Formats: sequence, C-alpha cells, structure tokens
Amino acid sequence: MLRRMVWNEMTDADRAWLHGRGAATEVTASLRDDIRSLVDDVRARGDVAVCEALARFDGVTVEPGGLRVSDEEFAEALATIDSDVHAAIRHMIANIRAFNEALLERRASWTAEIAPGHTIGEKVGPVASAALFCPSGKASYPSVLAQIATPASVAGVPQLSVIVPPAPGGAGEIDGAVLTVAHELGLTDVFRVNGPAGVAAAAFGTESIPAHGMVVGPGSPAVSLAQLEVRTHGVDSVVLGPTESLVVADDSANITLLAADLLNEAEHGTDSTVVLVTAAADVVEAVDAELDRQAAELPIERRDAATAALGTNGGVVLTDDLDAAIEVANWFASEHCQLAVADPWAAADGIEHAGELLLGQHTPFSAGNFTLGGPAALPTGGHANRSGGITVEQFLKAAAIGHLTADALAAVADSTIALANHEGFPAHANAIHLRR
Repeated sequence: MLRRMVWNEMTDADRAWLHGRGAATEVTASLRDDIRSLVDDVRARGDVAVCEALARFDGVTVEPGGLRVSDEEFAEALATIDSDVHAAIRHMIANIRAFNEALLERRASWTAEIAPGHTIGEKVGPVASAALFCPSGKASYPSVLAQIATPASVAGVPQLSVIVPPAPGGAGEIDGAVLTVAHELGLTDVFRVNGPAGVAAAAFGTESIPAHGMVVGPGSPAVSLAQLEVRTHGVDSVVLGPTESLVVADDSANITLLAADLLNEAEHGTDSTVVLVTAAADVVEAVDAELDRQAAELPIERRDAATAALGTNGGVVLTDDLDAAIEVANWFASEHCQLAVADPWAAADGIEHAGELLLGQHTPFSAGNFTLGGPAALPTGGHANRSGGITVEQFLKAAAIGHLTADALAAVADSTIALANHEGFPAHANAIHLRR
C-alpha cells in the first residue's frame, strides 16, 4: 500500500511532488473559472442563486424562505440524536472550550510603560462577525463544527452563523448531530446551502443570510476556491485544504497501532495525504503488511481513500536516522504530526513546523480530531510553517493602545519630526511643533 521513497535518493522534483501533497492539490483552471462565476452569481442574485446552486449541485430543492433551519428541525434533531452521541458531543465541546478558555486568558488586553509617561498596549476583543462552514453534505461532521464554533463562542463573537450543505438528493435535511452541536453552543442561525455558494452568501449577504466579515471552515477544493475568491473582495477567510498527516516512527513503534494511525487520516478521502517517515526499514515492511490487513476490513470507499492517501499522494520516506526524519517532518510541515518514537517529548523539541503535534502512540489522531481539546481545524499544504490551527485567537482582534504625557512626547519629538521630514509629510511634523 505504501509508496516507497528514500530521502537521500529523491530528486528535487521528487521532493517538490511530495511537498505539494502529490495529486491531492491539483485544481483545474475550469474549476477555478466555475467557482468564480458562481461566487459572482450569488453576489448579484442572492437567495435565488443560492437555491439554484442547491438544486444544480446537490439535487435539493429549497425555496428562498427555507434556507434557514427552523426551530422545529432543531427540536427534532435533539429528540432523535443518540444519547451516547449527544454525551460525546458535550464531552468534545467541554474539552475544546477548556483549551480555548485557557488560551484566552493568555491573550487578554495589556499595557506596559516602556519609558516614563510612555504607555503602549493592546485592547483585545472579538471580531464583529463570522460564518462557520461545516462540510456535512455526504457525511456527518459534528466535530468540525465543534472545532471552529467553540473557539468563536469563547471569543464572544456577537454575530455567528453556520452554513452547512444538506443531504444530497433529499428535501434539505441537515445532519442532526451538527444541529446538536449548534444547539449546545447557542447557535440558532444555521443555513442549508451548497458549499461554494454558501461561502459566497455568507461573505456578501443575501436576503436570508447575513453578511459576515470572516468565513471559516474546511471543505472541498471547490469550497477552498470560493473562500479564496471572496477574499479578493475584502472578506477574511481561513482556507483549509484536504486533510494530511505525518508520522515519525522508530523501531520502538507498535506496528499494529502505527498502521491504525496511518489509516486514521488516510480514510478521509482520495485527496488526503499521509506520510510515514522512519529510519527503520524493518518497520516499513511490517507496517505495510499490517496496513493491507487493516485496510481490507474497511468499507470500500474508505479503503480506496486510504490507498490514494498512502500510495498516490503520500507514502513512506526512509531516512538515515531519527534526526533526519525530524528534519523531513519540519520540511513537510504537516497538518497533523504524530511522534511514534521511544522518547516523543525529546523528539518534540526538534519539531518546529506542524499544525498539531501528538506525542506517543497513546495520543492517536482520532483523539486529536474529537476529544483532546486542542485545535483540529489546522493549516494544510505546508502552511503549518507559518500559521497554526483555528483557536480563539482567530476570532480576536487587537486595537493598539498608546498614551504619552507631555514629557514623554517631548522625549520622542525630535525623532518624530526627523522621520516626518524625511518622508515628506510637513503636517506630521507640524503636529509636533505646535505642541512644543
């Protein structure tokens, strides 16, 4: 199942291919054009365009007045949700809330006096609005909504809406588990939409769906392209691509668990990428056989996805030693990274670039996805080398604070005037001269 690669034998082209997530990131020009046209159509025609997109792409007929999920639908979802699933949702939200509340305490407003009478600082508060995209058309992803909506709730964003695709070919039904998450977080504005059209609707606003300054949430390449397109119109968006994971393993790894964790993210879809990095050739042979055994027990759709993630888009990279494996992990900058090594805490000291760092084989990706508490909506495509996951910080903004006493202004006056004159702004300099 594993594509085999030897790091020291890979050409620059081989490495570029792997860093590009193989075939997972390929997007056609025609898809870009189609999404741009769809976004423009929603911007121009509002609800009508949204409903037409639902009918065309999802096989769902909904009138404009029915885009918003009703109170009766919420009540039905809460009445029919399995009690174990409901309890698990509450557990998941509680842990995510705990993580983000701890983070919020560390991101509070602050001031500091850097010279006598010279005070600087920040006033931290929530963004004005955010739309949360939950991919829920072909499967049930309540965890995705929990991961992006709980931080927004902790931040105190005053206007929050959920945009979610309905079940394809149905009458507009929304996944009951997703509605349960929304209910637990007090979110009542939930809209049934086609993915890309919903992103556009939430960005620009329609007759039924309010405009938002931010659109957040993972989705298909089409959804990601829509998020990029609305960004050109001044709407902030957090673009998250297909899921990916990387495992650094040594010869201490439990082969059965290692195979299970590689399949964990690999089963998401044929556009996923999964990479194993190890210096232990024996581990490669053993885990490949175990992958075949475990994958054979998966439903055909999940097995096909795993085959693509591990054999078409990713695979195993054999290195000279553990230090080199860690270097490869940093170079790849994976969304999810697990250290299945004898001393994961020591190895973690060397990892600089990862969206999520899971230490040891008792911390599987599935726990990180659902109940660990840290972010699971994470940067993909190598962006983990410059950004992190969706937490309360994504829903906060800071206004810089400054205060100068007369004496403190006098202390910076000459430098201020010199810089104003150099840049050719006499009114800037005059504002200081008049205060002397």
